[in-house]
Amino acid sequence: MPAPLVITADQVNCLIHAYFLDSGFQHSAFAIRMEGRLDQSPHVKKHIPRGELIELLSKALLYSEVEAHWKGDELSTNCSAPFSLLDPHACSLQPLSSTNNVREPNTSKVNGDTAGKRKATTPSEDARAEKRARKEQDEKDAQINVDGAPAPRPKPKDAKSDAPQALPEPPAKRLKHKPSVVGARPGAVRLLQAHKTEVFVVAWNPSTRGQLVSGSRDAVVHYWAVPNGPNSDPTASIQPTLTLSNFTLTSQADLTALNWNHDGSLVAIGSYDSILRICTAGGEAYFKDSHHKGPIFAAKFSPSGQWIVTASLDCTSCVWDVKQKRIHRQYRNHGDTCCLDVEWLDDSTFASCGADQLVRIVSLTATGPLHTLEGHAGEINSIKCNPSHTRLASCADDGTARIWNIENIHSEKALPAPMVLSGHQQCLTSIEWCPVTGPGEHELVATASFDATARLWDTVTGDCTRVFADHTKHVYAVTFSPDGRHVVTGGGDGSLIVYEVKSKEKKWSWYTGEKSGIFEIDWQSWGDTSLIALALERQMVAIVDPGKVPALQSS
Repeated sequence: MPAPLVITADQVNCLIHAYFLDSGFQHSAFAIRMEGRLDQSPHVKKHIPRGELIELLSKALLYSEVEAHWKGDELSTNCSAPFSLLDPHACSLQPLSSTNNVREPNTSKVNGDTAGKRKATTPSEDARAEKRARKEQDEKDAQINVDGAPAPRPKPKDAKSDAPQALPEPPAKRLKHKPSVVGARPGAVRLLQAHKTEVFVVAWNPSTRGQLVSGSRDAVVHYWAVPNGPNSDPTASIQPTLTLSNFTLTSQADLTALNWNHDGSLVAIGSYDSILRICTAGGEAYFKDSHHKGPIFAAKFSPSGQWIVTASLDCTSCVWDVKQKRIHRQYRNHGDTCCLDVEWLDDSTFASCGADQLVRIVSLTATGPLHTLEGHAGEINSIKCNPSHTRLASCADDGTARIWNIENIHSEKALPAPMVLSGHQQCLTSIEWCPVTGPGEHELVATASFDATARLWDTVTGDCTRVFADHTKHVYAVTFSPDGRHVVTGGGDGSLIVYEVKSKEKKWSWYTGEKSGIFEIDWQSWGDTSLIALALERQMVAIVDPGKVPALQSS
């Protein structure tokens, strides 16, 4: 007698919880975890592969297809009606060809085309919140490829138009990658292997050359000292100089934020366990506070380092006095919806955005918000201030970004209407300002989206000056080089792609391995050297040395 099939409500709840996390539904994931008491479940610590619920439902549909079309000992192939999870199937028969009237069950389809499958493309509340991965050993052994030759891509018909553009569908077939490193000198890409779960966040120390911190889903922070320069050995293994672990016993303790203060003496750590932690550059605990009652999505020091502000799922933002090691004030500026991101505008004024589709401008000395910025039609995922602190950029689930003039934020007069940047087909995950603007030039921003593209925008005219469509899956991260010459993107397809800002052409790319997303990118310079750190789904940190990539030196 075959073994019985066992399906429990607890197993189903865990699958749904994983699906919510994959899809970016953080409120729903939090609710089912609480109501289903998943913290007490024996299954909660088990690794559920990304897209597992969709995989199981797909197999159920395939079984239903075979069940409906199996005639005697053959499978009929002349039904053109699709199968759906919710609608009953009614066959729509087509004439049979003389050479193909039956077929065998498609086993490759039943097993699942994992290359074309990705989590549901639903809006994300936080770019780091949906980061889940497979942990099979074959991914760790996946080939790594560096590509130095720009691949020709058809240009969009109208890159400057604000009208929505039809974008190509990502290919469903598996990509073939070379086993060799091309287009870079030895040591251009190094992998730091110490994390045991997917890495979500990375941050370079702005003052100490080569010091990096990285954080993963299991609440482990590694400190690294990355050697660079002509005398460094590119084949030498790099191990963490310090590891911070056992932060919490909570099963949901994903690290969501790492942020250094201006002089690199302190680093703030945000986590799903709701606790703000601040550690020194030497890894010693400086301060921690559990004032928040929900996961922390962002934590940022003020320009002087006197304050730190956080954003949380508990619908609030908090400001702490770093020197006094105490909370200054808690703000509930987004009603009963979560606060998703925060950004300092000056040392006593910050902005917060949330699921209420609003941006609030807050002064530490005022009793209420100075201004409320309205216009987005979806949850606002990220806000960033330009280098001169005169304009604020926001991006949201409505597929648009907005540029707000904040020169007169301390005036009672209403702020000017924003410049709307529209063209993306799905929600935006991140937005970044170009750090350098030449004389007579307009400031640029870059946006990343779930529509598998990144875009470069003129923030004065609102024109999209370039659509970067080389990714085949969601683009999670986008950032500029410190000198503003390059913009780099990372996505769910495992590709890192570097473009030249001036020519807007692809200069170099690197592939991490199948099913291995790039969740965060930090490009930092110290004097005449710079390094790029990547947070990888493959449970690793990748370090790219642009100085060893000829394509990035000739531009």
